[in-house]
Amino acid sequence: MGLSRLDRTETMEKKSDDRPARRRDGKEERMGRAGVVLIVCLCTLPFLVFLFRAPAVWHNAAKLTATAGGLVNVSRPSVAGGGADELFGGLLAPGSDRRACLSRYQSPRYYKHSPYAPSPHLLQKLRDYEARHKKCGPGTPPYAKSVDHLSSGSSSTEDDECNYVVWIPYNGLGNRMLSLLSTFLYALLTGRVLLVHSTDDFTDLFCEPFPGGTWALPPDFPVADMSRLGARSNESYGNLLDGKKISNDPAKATARSVPPYVYLHLAHDLRRSDRLFYCNDDQLVLAKVNWLLLQNDFYFVPALYDMAEFEGELRRLFPAMESASHLLGRYLFHPSNSVWGMITRYYHSYLAQADERIGVQIRMFSWASIPVDDMYDQIMACSRRERILPYVDGDEANTTSTAADGSNKSKAILIASLQGEYYERIKSTYYEHAAEGGGRVGVFQPSHEERQTMGQRSHNQKALAEIYLLSFSDVLLTTGISTFGYMSSSLAGLRPTMLMIAKDHKVPETPCVRAVSMEPCFHMTPDVKCRGKAVNKEELSRHVKECEDVPKGMKWIKGIKLVD
Repeated sequence: MGLSRLDRTETMEKKSDDRPARRRDGKEERMGRAGVVLIVCLCTLPFLVFLFRAPAVWHNAAKLTATAGGLVNVSRPSVAGGGADELFGGLLAPGSDRRACLSRYQSPRYYKHSPYAPSPHLLQKLRDYEARHKKCGPGTPPYAKSVDHLSSGSSSTEDDECNYVVWIPYNGLGNRMLSLLSTFLYALLTGRVLLVHSTDDFTDLFCEPFPGGTWALPPDFPVADMSRLGARSNESYGNLLDGKKISNDPAKATARSVPPYVYLHLAHDLRRSDRLFYCNDDQLVLAKVNWLLLQNDFYFVPALYDMAEFEGELRRLFPAMESASHLLGRYLFHPSNSVWGMITRYYHSYLAQADERIGVQIRMFSWASIPVDDMYDQIMACSRRERILPYVDGDEANTTSTAADGSNKSKAILIASLQGEYYERIKSTYYEHAAEGGGRVGVFQPSHEERQTMGQRSHNQKALAEIYLLSFSDVLLTTGISTFGYMSSSLAGLRPTMLMIAKDHKVPETPCVRAVSMEPCFHMTPDVKCRGKAVNKEELSRHVKECEDVPKGMKWIKGIKLVD
């Protein structure tokens, strides 16, 4: 793991060299020297305090309650309701122990945008789900009964009170969050209880989201070693269909004819028969199964709209289709106290004083890499084109002054990247050149891990902290097809500008695009022929579009996203 780097630079104003003449009187000269030393010490002290406290900002999580409890100089309140509504307009249910999850109540003070209020139907659906989770979650009689059935290998019965979907973590943190969000929506639509198979690298990331119950799957769950499950597992839905061990004819499927559990392999390497999950008739069959174990690394919400069983309910839940990931993300994800401490300490140490915060997320994929020089040039070309980063004096590409647009405001640029090179270059730009209009510019990067590390909790905690720091931005520049960037934008409630990724390791002709909605891209179209009731494809086509950040002609990614 690379060490965290907390660094800072600001535009530097030239000081005049007008110094008072030195006195010839010895005593007065000595007193003058002492005064100068005193003044220098006093002026230097804040910088020294800043310098020596900086490396500790990511750490000392035990002091969270003391440091995060007394918030000062928090930026503009959320748009919704004209103030910092700590329950997001009723999206969150009131909790009893506020100290158990500080982020749940404090995060509304940091978000700059809340463009969509939750619909009354979504609020009722969430309250109903919370009651179901409290009734059916681990430690309850219905849960014990269902686990007994599973242990005995018997199929579910018609009188089972509760059905479950178990989410199995897979791939990087951004993928996991979007996959978990999608699975939660699937649980809402199907009346199931969501449980999380929490691996060590997924613990101490999030608070429990459901009042009065846990979403953590108990360690004595009878399906052992779920990490072995994959595309070739006998228990997968596709292989059960291929082996004639389950029928996808709703007329033939009953609660006693289906297996006690079905594994749903919906990750990027799913087989064609696994894709039948996205068919309406197959959903009617899966509704008979007591336990579903789901592994996925996509945001598959757009595909749910293609099922007649769910389409009407989805439209009632989200009248603005663009709001799905935004509202569900703010409902479901609340950083644990240890991660929230990392977030708030960094924010108040480096970002809070700025008039505007600009988030820049840079991801270089190994299969779409270009030289650092080219990537930096692409970032700056995009910034000039979309007016994202402040102009600097002497920039020949700047043909329009931005001073009239408020460029004299102080700005904080937050860089989130595995690499440190882009931070160094952008920092140098504002160190060597004054920002046009005279505004102060600070450039910051919380960490540079150099490479993505799977299976390490500390790595995931830093990544989660940076996702949230980005989500507190006024403006976002993210990397196309990056789930890290998608999650930041969804939480922020912003339509980002997205850097186009390279195709065949060549610099893209168009440096970036503006997102048409804040919804993440589903990086796979199901591409499967379904039987049963179908939705109105013409109507759906107006709201499900090809993703603007997927390069044309890239055959192995055919992304779709929701738009209004």
